[in-house]
Amino acid sequence: MESWITDFMEQYGYMGILLMIAVENLFPPIPSEIILTFGGFMTTYTNLTPIGVILFATLGSLIGAIILYLIGRLLGVERLERIIDRWGRVLRVKKEDVRKADAWFDKYGYWAVLLCRMVPLIRSLISLPAGMSGMKLVPFLFFTTVGTLIWNTILVSVGTAVGGNWHEIVAFMDVYSYIVYAIIALAVLVVLFLYIRRARKF
Repeated sequence: MESWITDFMEQYGYMGILLMIAVENLFPPIPSEIILTFGGFMTTYTNLTPIGVILFATLGSLIGAIILYLIGRLLGVERLERIIDRWGRVLRVKKEDVRKADAWFDKYGYWAVLLCRMVPLIRSLISLPAGMSGMKLVPFLFFTTVGTLIWNTILVSVGTAVGGNWHEIVAFMDVYSYIVYAIIALAVLVVLFLYIRRARKF
């Protein structure tokens, strides 16, 4: 996958970066770390500039984030509640749980969007609950842009600084990603345990 991504970026330049990042937002398994650090490295031997790479990468991220946000809006909390009405007993989830999660997102959603844009995997998926909760589009775009700019600027700048050693940064980011995935998996297991334990009490 890595060679295909880098070949595509070298062939299409800024547009290749934009498209790769947009796709990465829709399909999180595609690593933004490779796209951004290699994009930074490309500025050392092509006519691409760090600012240009950052801007096109950010635009691509916004395109992907908006698509997921709109999918979340189409799903919506009410539709999710109807799914819970039908399958909640099997999933051990109640409508009240959905409402609590929605209320939490209404209170902390903007900061969640900002911070999660700098976390692998979650940086893409956070757009779905933002849309489902009915978060206003303009604030969503603002916090998404700020978080994305920070993430993109750091990785592109590092890629530019290390040049041909960009693979070392990707390896470091892989470790960071694995830690994040482990934390997410642990959190999911804890939530499932609490749901099951609570369900047995009733």
